[in-house]
Amino acid sequence: MENYRIFTLTDKAWAGSSLHYKWQKTQGNYLAVAGSAFLMSGLRCVAMDWDKNGDILAVIAEKSSFIYLWDASVNKTTQIDSGMRDQMTFILWAKAGPLLAVGTAKGNLLIYNQQTSRKIPVLGKHTKRITCGCWSSQNLLALGSDDRTLTISNHEGDTIRQTTLRGEPADVYFSVMKTDERSSPGESTVSVSVGKTILFLFNLSDPENPIELAFQSRYGNIVSYCWYGDGYILIGFSHGYFVVISTHIREIGQELYQAHNHKDSLNSVAISPALNKAASCGDNCIKIHELSELKDISNIVHLDDETKGLDQLSWTDDGQLLAVSTQRGTVHVFLTKLPILGDSFGTRLAYLTSLLEVTVSNQVEGESPVAIEVEVEPTFIAVGPFHVAVGMNNRAWFYTIGDRDPGVLKDVEYLGTIASMCLNADYAAALFEGKVQVHMVSSEDQEEKKQMRLFIGDDRKDRILCHALTNDFLYYGTDLGSVVCVLLEDWQTVSSYSHSVGVRKVFPDPNGTQLVIIDDKSGGFLHSPGNVTDSCYELPNFSPNVTGVLWENWASDRGVFVAYDDDKIYTYALHKTTIYGTRVVLVGTTSLLYSQKPLLLHNGELTCQTPSGKTSEVVLSTHSFLSHSSATQTESPQELSKKLSQALLLSRFPEAWNLCKSAANEAFWAEMGKACLVHMKVELAIQVYRMSGNVGMVMSLQGLQGIEDRNLLAGHLAMFLNEYDLAQDLYLSSNCPIAALEMRRDLLHWDSALMLAKRLAEDQIPFISKEYAVHLEFIGDYVNALSHYEKGMTHNSKHDEACQAGLARMSIRMGDIRRGASQAIQHPSRVLKKECGAILESMKQYSEAAQLYEKGHYYDKAASVYIRCKNWAKVGELLPHVSSPKIHLQYAKAKEMDGKYKEAAQAYESAKDWDNVIRVLLDHLNNPEDAVRIVRETQSVDGAKMVARFFLRLNDYGSAIQFLVLSQCNDEAFQLAQQHGQMEVYADIIGSEATQEDYQSIALYFEAEKKHLQAGKFFQKCGQYSRALKHFLKCPNTDDSLAVEMAIETVGQAKDMSLISQLIDYLLGESDGMPKDAKYLFRLYMALQQYREAAHTAIIIAREEQCAGSYRNAHDVLFSMYTELQAQKIKIPAEMATNLMILHSYLLVKIHVKRGDHLKGARMLIRVSNNISKFPAHIVPILTSAVIECNRAGLKNSAFSFAAMLMRPEYRNNINPKYRKKIEAMVRRPDTSELEEETTPCPFCGFQLPQNELLCISCKNNLPYCIATGRHMLKEDWSVCPHCEFPALYSQFVLLLETESVCPMCSESLSAKQVKKISDCSSYLQPDELEH
Repeated sequence: MENYRIFTLTDKAWAGSSLHYKWQKTQGNYLAVAGSAFLMSGLRCVAMDWDKNGDILAVIAEKSSFIYLWDASVNKTTQIDSGMRDQMTFILWAKAGPLLAVGTAKGNLLIYNQQTSRKIPVLGKHTKRITCGCWSSQNLLALGSDDRTLTISNHEGDTIRQTTLRGEPADVYFSVMKTDERSSPGESTVSVSVGKTILFLFNLSDPENPIELAFQSRYGNIVSYCWYGDGYILIGFSHGYFVVISTHIREIGQELYQAHNHKDSLNSVAISPALNKAASCGDNCIKIHELSELKDISNIVHLDDETKGLDQLSWTDDGQLLAVSTQRGTVHVFLTKLPILGDSFGTRLAYLTSLLEVTVSNQVEGESPVAIEVEVEPTFIAVGPFHVAVGMNNRAWFYTIGDRDPGVLKDVEYLGTIASMCLNADYAAALFEGKVQVHMVSSEDQEEKKQMRLFIGDDRKDRILCHALTNDFLYYGTDLGSVVCVLLEDWQTVSSYSHSVGVRKVFPDPNGTQLVIIDDKSGGFLHSPGNVTDSCYELPNFSPNVTGVLWENWASDRGVFVAYDDDKIYTYALHKTTIYGTRVVLVGTTSLLYSQKPLLLHNGELTCQTPSGKTSEVVLSTHSFLSHSSATQTESPQELSKKLSQALLLSRFPEAWNLCKSAANEAFWAEMGKACLVHMKVELAIQVYRMSGNVGMVMSLQGLQGIEDRNLLAGHLAMFLNEYDLAQDLYLSSNCPIAALEMRRDLLHWDSALMLAKRLAEDQIPFISKEYAVHLEFIGDYVNALSHYEKGMTHNSKHDEACQAGLARMSIRMGDIRRGASQAIQHPSRVLKKECGAILESMKQYSEAAQLYEKGHYYDKAASVYIRCKNWAKVGELLPHVSSPKIHLQYAKAKEMDGKYKEAAQAYESAKDWDNVIRVLLDHLNNPEDAVRIVRETQSVDGAKMVARFFLRLNDYGSAIQFLVLSQCNDEAFQLAQQHGQMEVYADIIGSEATQEDYQSIALYFEAEKKHLQAGKFFQKCGQYSRALKHFLKCPNTDDSLAVEMAIETVGQAKDMSLISQLIDYLLGESDGMPKDAKYLFRLYMALQQYREAAHTAIIIAREEQCAGSYRNAHDVLFSMYTELQAQKIKIPAEMATNLMILHSYLLVKIHVKRGDHLKGARMLIRVSNNISKFPAHIVPILTSAVIECNRAGLKNSAFSFAAMLMRPEYRNNINPKYRKKIEAMVRRPDTSELEEETTPCPFCGFQLPQNELLCISCKNNLPYCIATGRHMLKEDWSVCPHCEFPALYSQFVLLLETESVCPMCSESLSAKQVKKISDCSSYLQPDELEH
């Protein structure tokens, strides 16, 4: 900053002493300085002060009672006699009026009104010398005196407040101290430095509670302090410390900032609100801080030649100049704020770098800056491609710039004070006094006069307020709103535009094709001189404080410009070709640093001039996408989205494409695709939508390629963007207006479609009317729907059917029911009848609705509606066709209400409402049989309850209990059984559905009743096997069989050895001396799964049964044991298998004889007779039957042999007398003829054997036998019983089942259909399965 020292004042008379100096207030044009002598009178100056406007300087001198007033405007001094007898020591002008306060060495005060010349002497204001003071904005006067008091007086000199101080006062100021309450109006706080150590704050509103702020002793004494901002105080201390405190009541006493600004000493501090800067001096240097960020030191000035040190600092009000006095009697004045003057043309800049220096630079083109020394301190600068102009008042100096050193080309005087100037390559245009003078810059005088033109407003009444030059055009705007474009080549007016109000500023783009206008109402507009149809567009969100506009100089971004005010930059973009036509959009805003002036915009970077005479670059926030790089991964989706939006608004599609590719986000591609459609870039849009995978859009856009009509293309694109009104307007202005109608039809915008059809295609009106009618019907506008259905009638049968259906529906809706119903009945559509029926039903026209439903064969609906209108006769007619249970139910209820219970019951049954069927049967028809049947079939819980109540009323407790259990009311059933001694019934009924607790309750009941069988049975069910066995063994003989079987089952479930041994002892008679039947031991072994023991026992039992003649029982015992052993995969004992075969052969005899098949019966009887010893109880009857059957079957020899056996003495007397003589005759006259038995192959080895032979003499295998015939099995005729899986010859088994309905082996029900022939019987042919 050393270069910014403007001048230094020295005077021999001042040498070695400190100086008094004061800047002229407001203007700062004068600096008053006084040393040891006041030159005008030869007296030493004591104090001086400028009035509030800077017009008059007041001075008091030693040993003089006069006040000297110097008028700066006329350079004249006047003297006023103060009338004070003692020495004047203090003088101060008021802030808000023409009042001058003068204090004396004895504490007297004089207040002088310069306007009225009135003097108010106040004697004894203080008792000692008045040393300091301050006026407030409300004309209150605070004075400090050596008597250590502070007084506050009004403008009449009356004391209104007084307080005592602890030391001598200095530096008194009025200000506003911030408190939590609302601040009192005006400056209510007085601050004073007391004894150079304490800062004393005295609040006029609260005089009893002054605040004293003391500081650290290491700071030294308070040298000076200043208030600034929102209640902050900057204090300078003698040891070089620089401290900021706040007077806000919450922060008072806290240091907000502290710095050791000067190493040894600090002499003074000063603040410039205009610059928002603070300065401190000491140690032969000045440091300047930014108040917004005190840590930032913006400048340091060294004054190394000042050996005695510095003294006082003072700034002019505008902050442009800073003065510092020194201890040796000099004053240095520095320039701290340059006038911000600058201009640009293309990418070239010219700006003021010091008061007499202009720098020209072109950083974009890479040119080195050139400094030009100028003749005067300029008030304006203009730059062109080859020249720079500077000037002031009515004079301008022109300098050439180029390869050689710049020099003065010429200077020109104009006919008035120049307001602004513009240059281009050839011309200069100066605006002065409402006129523009244009002349050539580098021509000779003669030629210049020829080429000079003076432009005045169109009708000489309007004044030109602004102008601008481009390479080819001159633009100017007038106070009446005219904007004129002049072609410089022939001075002809190219275009003229009349604006509604005066035009204050114009800013053309570099080519001169677009022009930004700012009018007198601070509105912004873009004017296109070449566009005849729509030449002016208002700029959106235009700030009323805008001071200038800069156009983008980058070739690819020519439609972009910025407008700027003091603190913001607004970026705008001109979109020339969009579906909306030409439009201007606000892209965004960027903050502008304090006191900077934008000069040049190039590729999103703004070059600004700073107050220090330098330039700085500001990257517009709207161009942040230009900084996008490979570091995309660190950027959030929100940041990328913002960058994409900016790029699209600025029509920077290549950058937007790169952003979308790096983001790989479908939403980004969609946004870019939309922007391409808006800007009518179809080819690019296809690429974008292809990248995003939107096949539909790609195909749609490909269909638009080749459309030359811009309006038609824009219409299609607007439609894709859902801008339908715009699309319609564009279609109608295109060469294919019918597209507007097609669009409206597709969008179901029927009103618009009909209006367009009337204009464009009348033949489409019926079809649109019909579609519109459908829509109106849907939204409930039936009147208009009816009208449009009528309009829709044509001679197209299918179309007319739809219209007639609509007419029928709408007629009904409109109340013309007869017509609508008649049309619906005549119409062929069933669905229409249903629709009209539903409408009539909603209108409560039930009879007509039901009729239509019936006609349409919707019987359920028809019956439902007939029910609503109580037409039961019709309901009855329709019931056979009705499938809905709900209808049957409604009908049933109605019939029940009419007392027709039988019909009601039938209807309830059709509706499957079983509970109501049961209720009607019991309550009205007294038909418990059917009710019980239904409950059993349906397992209805509620029905069972009703039946139970019915039987309870009849005192049929057994049945009641049964149905209570069925209805899951076990507790009630148990109580009922207990009360009425029906526990056996309850116990039988409850079955397996009961819980363990239920079983235990029953068991305990029976135990108490000493009914051991029942008690044991239910103890078994609840798992108490020991108690169950105890009760079973206690059963009387009558229950012996069942009790023993239950005991066996219990032991089998328990698998407890003690219980098993207890039961075996009982069965063997060891406990009571009475052995039990062996069958029980067999069952015990079975229950215990001891199958081998069970098998041996079974053989014994079967033998006993056989001896007793109970052959069926013996068969069943062996069969059950056989199947059980098979199931357990245990080998069958041979004896068991043989006995089962012989017994089964015996049982087959009866079947075959009964069927009349005597040969098969005879063969089986032969087998039985050959083992006759196994049938001791019936030897004679069996042999008799064998003789008879063999005789019948032609087996005479066999009959003879058995007859001879019967003739033995032990059998002869037991022969039935009826057959004795025949048998005797047969023996006497024997016939030995015998029907030879057929042979069939062995299923194992194929050896031919007699049919009934069961042992193969070839392979020695026991052959499986047929359970239907007793013959051995054949491989090719194999089948098995599906229940017991015993084999049978398929052909014989099917033959047998024609007359029999059960399996001859297992006695299970069986039919021929259930028997399947088995082609591969190898799995059944397992030799040696028997245990020998």
